[in-house]
Amino acid sequence: METIEPILREIDSELGWLPGWAVSLVLFAVAVLLALLVHRIVFRLLTQLVAERDLFWRSLVARTGGPVRLAMVIVVLGAASTVAPLTGDQADWMRRLLQIAFIVLLGWIARTALHIWTTVYLRRFKLDAEDNLLARKHVTQSRILERVANFLIYVIAVAAVMMTFESVRQYGVSLLASAGAAGVVIGLALQSVLKNLFAGIQLAVTQPLRLDDALLVEGEWGNVEEITATYVVLRLWDWRRLVLPLSYFIEQPFQNWTREGSALIGTVMIYLDYDVPVADIRAEVERIASASPLWDRKVVAVQVTDFRESVMEVRILVSATTAPRTFDLRCIVREQLVEFLRAKYPAALPRTRIEVASLPEPVMRRAAGMKPARSGELAAAGQS
Repeated sequence: METIEPILREIDSELGWLPGWAVSLVLFAVAVLLALLVHRIVFRLLTQLVAERDLFWRSLVARTGGPVRLAMVIVVLGAASTVAPLTGDQADWMRRLLQIAFIVLLGWIARTALHIWTTVYLRRFKLDAEDNLLARKHVTQSRILERVANFLIYVIAVAAVMMTFESVRQYGVSLLASAGAAGVVIGLALQSVLKNLFAGIQLAVTQPLRLDDALLVEGEWGNVEEITATYVVLRLWDWRRLVLPLSYFIEQPFQNWTREGSALIGTVMIYLDYDVPVADIRAEVERIASASPLWDRKVVAVQVTDFRESVMEVRILVSATTAPRTFDLRCIVREQLVEFLRAKYPAALPRTRIEVASLPEPVMRRAAGMKPARSGELAAAGQS
């Protein structure tokens, strides 16, 4: 600032023949151009300096480029306003503009610092690991809290900007303190938004669901793809997306298949004739599971769970490390077990059997809706 003031004073003295407002515009334009030029040179040097450094330093320089540029523009404009021939009203407006820019700068710096801290913190966790339960827990918690904190930063920044204007200062105070009539009106108008905001905080703390969790919601199965400050996106098994508000997961029941771990036990139900030997079925299921790379070598079982009128209910249990692998393993067991039964025990598959007894011809004809045969027709039929 001490370096740029002599330059601006020299320009002011050279442009003394112009109107005051024109001199002020020229001084402001020159100050902004100088700030942008210096920032560009310094930023390029810093980028080359950290090109071979760690990812953290490269991200730090890239993320702080915008805030540093705005800070330099604010500094040079402040220096130019002390030199420019501004009237009283013009000086007041310039001072208010710099105040608003400074508030925006503080909010931008807070948001950037929060993002950098979250990114550095989450670098220790890998979602693509085989057992990513701990990673999903920390990533989900950090992302939700980051979005909530960003929302609060925006609210505080907007309220601070409003407080710089005398006519709307009370609304800024109400927005910050949530008091007075304006605060009540805003709270009522944003009831659904605030409801999802607090639901997001509760989800981040209690974590009934996390990123990449396998959920069964509204009769649809899918994985949690994204958790924002107001809604959750589920990636369904057929690549559709189911979007639900955060408050849904606080108020409605849902199934979380990976709450405590990613491993699951899959169930296959089959109904067989009583003649089938259960021991052979059990041996075949164990063989199918052992031959599949999807099985995690933990659970395999065959149990007769019920007797029906004409069949018995057989339940088969197999386990795998993840929900998709469990689903695929269940399909493999079904396919290969049916082939085994068709080849070895075809009579074991349930069938509907009907026995038709020999009945006299008049009764059979009446059952078929035909008229009884006459004696002449019976004689002709016998001769033929």
